[in-house]
Amino acid sequence: MNKVHVKTGDEVVVINGKYRGKRGKVMQVSPSEGKVIVEGVNIVKKHVKPRQMGEPGGIIEAESALYADKVQLICPKCSKPTRVGHSVNKDGKKVRTCKKCQAEF
Repeated sequence: MNKVHVKTGDEVVVINGKYRGKRGKVMQVSPSEGKVIVEGVNIVKKHVKPRQMGEPGGIIEAESALYADKVQLICPKCSKPTRVGHSVNKDGKKVRTCKKCQAEF
């Protein structure tokens, strides 16, 4: 099982590619593929077939997955893109920390 540095609900920024500089919330994480789906990033058009009577079909826009290497976590305290560090807090729990301001999140 592969590990990914971001979790569902984290705010991230895209660091390279077509959507460089865009910020968004992580909607879904796929550790086995090493990919994430970010809200409002990597929009693709999908052709959807109606499944039930009366249900409309057509072309919809949806977010597609992109590699987790292309996103960087945004620290909730300093609001800057940062790498993720790990440390043990006073309760003995392993927590993620900001490499720039050492804030826990």
